[in-house]
Amino acid sequence: MEVVDFSRQQTVINQFVTELRDVEIQKSRKLFRENLTRIGQMMAYEVSKKLSYSEKDVQTPFGVAKSFTYDDDLVVATIFRAGLPFHQGFLDVFDSAGNAFVSAYRYYRDKECEQVGIKIEYIASPDLNGKTLIIADPMLATGGSMELAYQALKTKGKPAKLHLCSVIASRKGVEYIQDAFKDMENVYLWCAAVDESLNEHSLIVPGLGDAGDLAYGGKL
Repeated sequence: MEVVDFSRQQTVINQFVTELRDVEIQKSRKLFRENLTRIGQMMAYEVSKKLSYSEKDVQTPFGVAKSFTYDDDLVVATIFRAGLPFHQGFLDVFDSAGNAFVSAYRYYRDKECEQVGIKIEYIASPDLNGKTLIIADPMLATGGSMELAYQALKTKGKPAKLHLCSVIASRKGVEYIQDAFKDMENVYLWCAAVDESLNEHSLIVPGLGDAGDLAYGGKL
């Protein structure tokens, strides 16, 4: 598995991640959503470099031009609800891609809120056989929800290539994903930033907080 950590590169993605983390800038839900979308757009451009291309002819008003365009049949998937703005960024770039959605949520198995469980409730997806699947989930904490989302989506077919995309990942989450997908080929993990630790509630530190709440408001 190839792992790409954009925080190790000097790009404008770092600016948008910085704004996502900033507690003052976080007061604007609109800007928070926009930054998730921008990161999705830029990450999609980087993912596009891993697609398969062939030369094609395109008719112009004055003749025929040669152009290399990608041949992958793309499906962009996300996990409700925090993933929606991030997903939109990928869709802005891959505008003819199919779309898949998974509803998953974390819950605590103990009253101390230290043992985390994940439950899948809903899935909507096209046929994934032979497709290039992009799963866009902004927070990769333990890695459990990303893996479960893939297992749920796999019931719709086996993709030929898999791109797992996150904004903030934990080191533990990255290692979990590397182990969980170690036997698969053509798998890539993309992270805008990788943080070193999780707290006792399995939340990323320093992280940015709850992406869903920051994008759409709190919940009961």
